[in-house]
Amino acid sequence: MRVYICGVRGSTPASGLEFCRYGGHTASIAIGDADGPPRLIIDAGTGIRQVTDLLRGQPFRGSILLSHLHWDHLQGLPFFSAGDRPDARVDVYVPQQPGAAADNLADMMAPPHFPITPADLHGQWTFTHIAEGTREIDGFVVTAREIPHKGGRTFGYRVENGSGAAVYLSDHGPIELGAGPAGFGPYHEAALTLADRADLLIHDAQYVEEEWPMRSHFGHSTDSYAIGLAKEAGVRRLLMFHHEPTRTDDTLDAMAAEWAKEEAVEVIPAREGTMFDVPDGV
Repeated sequence: MRVYICGVRGSTPASGLEFCRYGGHTASIAIGDADGPPRLIIDAGTGIRQVTDLLRGQPFRGSILLSHLHWDHLQGLPFFSAGDRPDARVDVYVPQQPGAAADNLADMMAPPHFPITPADLHGQWTFTHIAEGTREIDGFVVTAREIPHKGGRTFGYRVENGSGAAVYLSDHGPIELGAGPAGFGPYHEAALTLADRADLLIHDAQYVEEEWPMRSHFGHSTDSYAIGLAKEAGVRRLLMFHHEPTRTDDTLDAMAAEWAKEEAVEVIPAREGTMFDVPDGV
């Protein structure tokens, strides 16, 4: 399968020349076969707009898995033009919680906060809750597990196609479960199960150790935690994701140089417009 990185920022988009090389869109990735268009999207931050270009004029026919309902993971949904057209088919999965799935989204996407509701999108849209567990979605085997993240139920996802596994653990705040071995949270069962021997782990790395004392209550991870989890789970490649919105290209370059010194796992920063074949090319 092929994984496309479409949006890499956390909290808010980042604009300006100093953010051009890594990108300023909020969280979204797309997954398809190496020889076909994307048909599975995880999260609908502003980066989901990039998926329209990947489809080259064709409608989106597939599914969107939402990790949680914070606005930086939803803001792009009404602007996803490949899905908002009469010939599109879009199945949206929301982590199981009280209320109807469409109503959960309408808390953000409805007047007075927005001019239209989810029901006003063109095409065949469905909105469904997803529970923890493993199921087939659009030809992929998807495992969902709840992970700690402050302010709403949050899922991590493992996507497999029989030959490789890509794992998405954005907005992961394990400190809620205790200090763990280094003070950033434990390597808990749900995270280890999802990440186990993954070819590609896309993981929250919003903060660094120096920022942690003032930011630990926001529900995210440090780059050190992500590396520790990747090593513990036997991951092949770790993609640092959900970049802090003020993190400039030059700063990310410097961080990438340090991450490259890791020997047990390949560590690289997420960059918009890149793609990874899983497992080929990893």
